[in-house]
Amino acid sequence: MKLEKITGLEKTAQRRWYDDACGTALALEFVGERWALLIIRELMFGPRRFGEIRSNLPGISANVLTQRLESLEEAGIVVRRRLPSPANVQAYDLTDWGREAEVAIREMGRWAARSPRHDPFAFMSTASAMISLRTLIDAERAATTPMVVAFEFPNDAFVARVGEGGIAIARSETRDADLTLTGDTMAMRRTIYGKEGFNGDGLLTLAGDPALAQRFVDLFALPEKIAS
Repeated sequence: MKLEKITGLEKTAQRRWYDDACGTALALEFVGERWALLIIRELMFGPRRFGEIRSNLPGISANVLTQRLESLEEAGIVVRRRLPSPANVQAYDLTDWGREAEVAIREMGRWAARSPRHDPFAFMSTASAMISLRTLIDAERAATTPMVVAFEFPNDAFVARVGEGGIAIARSETRDADLTLTGDTMAMRRTIYGKEGFNGDGLLTLAGDPALAQRFVDLFALPEKIAS
């Protein structure tokens, strides 16, 4: 691979935090500012409007969200597009390169979840909940447990396809799922990670075969905590 030197003029045209050739240092320049990586997370399952992004990031101001979106767009991670009719509104989406950040987000999440400071019952967006499934599934067991699972959250819906390679998830609705799980992300965590069951107060509501649903739940586990 040919190495190309960045000239002094090019350096002055770019904001640089670190005089370091390590890719990790450059990654921090792209996503190291507060909220940046979480914005990428929210766009991982397709385009979102400004208000949708903000509603899933409690605490972010409209001004800061605008700044972060602009920075991510300049870096080639985010792109603005107009949604087709009938929506016909501007939305933000990840570029193909931006979408590749999911691997890093998943591995960082798995690593940090081992900390005693991790609170699995704090606020969680629907995108974050779905990424947690992609992170924590037992891919080996999933290959022998093929199924289609629909998640119906308030104001959002996903279809998860379990099989070879783990779990593929898309923001979509379907009528041909083997299981349909309805509730919010807290109910999802209590049912799937807390192993508290279905159809109770504050738990996911199940439509489908209970035995198959239990096999689905058994595919997931939170990572073991480090010694405190």
